[in-house]
Amino acid sequence: MEHLVPEKAKISPFLVFFLIHTMQLGIGVLGFQRIIALTAGYDAWISVILAGLSIHVILYMMYKILGTVKGDFISAHSYVFGDKLGRIISLPFVLYFLCVALILLRSFIEVVQVWMFQDMSTFWYSFVFCLLAVYIIFGGFRTVTGVAFFGVVLPFYLIFTFFFAFPYSDFRNLLPIFDHSISDLIKAAYHMSLTYLGYETLLFFYPYIKDPEKSKKWAHLGVLYTTILYTVITITTFSYFSEGQLQKNIWATLTIWKVVEMPFVERFEYIGIANWNIIILPNICLALWCGSRILKRVTRLKQKHGVLLLSVVVLILINFLKTREQINTVLDYTGIVSFFLNYVYIPFLFVLVMIVKRVKKK
Repeated sequence: MEHLVPEKAKISPFLVFFLIHTMQLGIGVLGFQRIIALTAGYDAWISVILAGLSIHVILYMMYKILGTVKGDFISAHSYVFGDKLGRIISLPFVLYFLCVALILLRSFIEVVQVWMFQDMSTFWYSFVFCLLAVYIIFGGFRTVTGVAFFGVVLPFYLIFTFFFAFPYSDFRNLLPIFDHSISDLIKAAYHMSLTYLGYETLLFFYPYIKDPEKSKKWAHLGVLYTTILYTVITITTFSYFSEGQLQKNIWATLTIWKVVEMPFVERFEYIGIANWNIIILPNICLALWCGSRILKRVTRLKQKHGVLLLSVVVLILINFLKTREQINTVLDYTGIVSFFLNYVYIPFLFVLVMIVKRVKKK
């Protein structure tokens, strides 16, 4: 419950902006354009906006659930299902956050191996990355939040690199608008919603926010900022590539960076990839923190031990993901589970919490 979190461990409401945004801007931003264009063509930028708007509804439900139970997701389960059953229902979410950390790290390593160092060891890179993540999490949730803050602020300049593509862009590629059916736009919005996912971490760090009610606007602003950013990147990509060219580019964002020319750097995509370390570090820290937080709340295992346990499991499993097909399979299944959690389970839990609240009042 909320009172169990000491005041000195809590964060200011405005920092929720950075926590929400950093989780949404993961590895997907490097190549989401091709996937959404497969179903809705160059009308897919509309789907980007639709998917972004839908998140505000889910966010509203989350705050309503958490505000009612005055605690986190596990408190909500206990509120509806009782203490014992609530804990049992919460336990599978450890596996979900484990998969999120695993696939984020493996997808990023794949990018590094394809674009920079083909012979780089997956295990040793993962080992160093996990070691750094564990060190950060041991510093407490405020330290994780600090890393999330820098994960948004430090690579901010990368947004301006997309302007280099404008001289080579043809915005007529986007015409005619509304050339696809509503069902095509909805399918693309579904694929886009998988790229947006990550904001569900709010369900677990909510008790760590000072005056959570004040953080609502910051959470919504975080989602809005992500939506604008993805929309700008989508329109830039669609105007730069023809539809045929885009389907041949797995990582369209990295290909755009190839046109960036500066006096002091020849291959800017290398700098972009190096910077992505800073972007995915808070994502993996938050995923491991959430997983270990659930373990602590459900099994009474110390959070430090939980973090170490999950990190070791990630290090073991990551060696089995060798091919692009294997990585894509885990990515797809994690995406489906995440979509179900956000768009099916959270609305379902929202309804249950509201019913139980009404019954308890009577």
